[in-house]
Amino acid sequence: MSSNGPLTGLKVVEFQGIGPGPHVAMMLADMGAEVVRIERAGHQPMNPVVERARHRVAVDLKSEEGQAFVKKALAHADVLVEGFRPGVMERLGLGPDEMLAANPRLVYARMTGWGQDGPLAQAAGHDLNYIAITGALDAIGKRGELPVPPQNLVGDFGGGSMYCAMGILAALFERQSSGKGQVVDAAIVDGVTSLMSFFYGQPHSALRTVERGAGLLGGAAHFYRCYTCKDGKEVSVGAIEPQFYAELLQRADAPEHLRERQMDPATWDDYAEDLAALFATKTQDEWCELLEGTDACFAPVVPLDHAKDHPHMKARGAFVEHGGRWHTAPAPRFDRTPNTIRDSAEDGDQVVARWQQES
Repeated sequence: MSSNGPLTGLKVVEFQGIGPGPHVAMMLADMGAEVVRIERAGHQPMNPVVERARHRVAVDLKSEEGQAFVKKALAHADVLVEGFRPGVMERLGLGPDEMLAANPRLVYARMTGWGQDGPLAQAAGHDLNYIAITGALDAIGKRGELPVPPQNLVGDFGGGSMYCAMGILAALFERQSSGKGQVVDAAIVDGVTSLMSFFYGQPHSALRTVERGAGLLGGAAHFYRCYTCKDGKEVSVGAIEPQFYAELLQRADAPEHLRERQMDPATWDDYAEDLAALFATKTQDEWCELLEGTDACFAPVVPLDHAKDHPHMKARGAFVEHGGRWHTAPAPRFDRTPNTIRDSAEDGDQVVARWQQES
């Protein structure tokens, strides 16, 4: 399937990896970029959603033939995406010095957890370790309990792939005036630290704190948390502003005393118990009928496998059936050059040959 997305015509070489690197390449491909994925022989896609829209080719990076192929591809590419430990690409003779000398316009994106330098740069790690040193993990969880791993959304994808993709696009924009590519050092520890800017810069108080399980946004406030319904299903409320809080209480027919001292942390535990008892009197569907779509700042907690069936998600087309499988829809959306979901194919060598002819 062809694409007319906003990145149509962009040539990307992705080196097979895990975590945020493939997600970066997926986003670029969804926006129309042509992504050639360098893989090890015998590799089979582990995640057909995140690994969609690739032109796959098996390459032995340690062989002369493999090296020649990769260098040919990079000579005509706009972007390289790699997620190896620092120094691996250099040892392969494919480091930024060599590749930018051969193709000065190349944007060389390096996606790692710890970054290209620093005392931990050569250590193994995963999402949980990276967010642990940023201050983000310490704030997630219940009071008096250990931190809760937030899947790998905060590190790999929030602070990793999204910042890497933004860095690539910024470097491509700058290249329009300078004519030169550059290295993008996308470290998860840097991205997550940036995500924490709001919390780092705010005045700290009982309302606004990153103390675990405390504060307005940390799970302590009775009006910003989740509750269990009569049927065991769950709902979320986020009625921060006074007018939204008032509407929540009015529509839910909450006890009168909850209308007082909303922003007093001393009341939150008791008020949460009252709301927990209230939400336990109706099923999730009954609460949705009463509150969803109003200014009560309410939503049901929907399991991932059922998210595509929620009326709003269905109306938005947030999930798309393609090739007999449900995919997450590309994001963000463009009105004139829409994104498309495309299949992968084992034709990376043919695509590189075409790049060479087009140059």
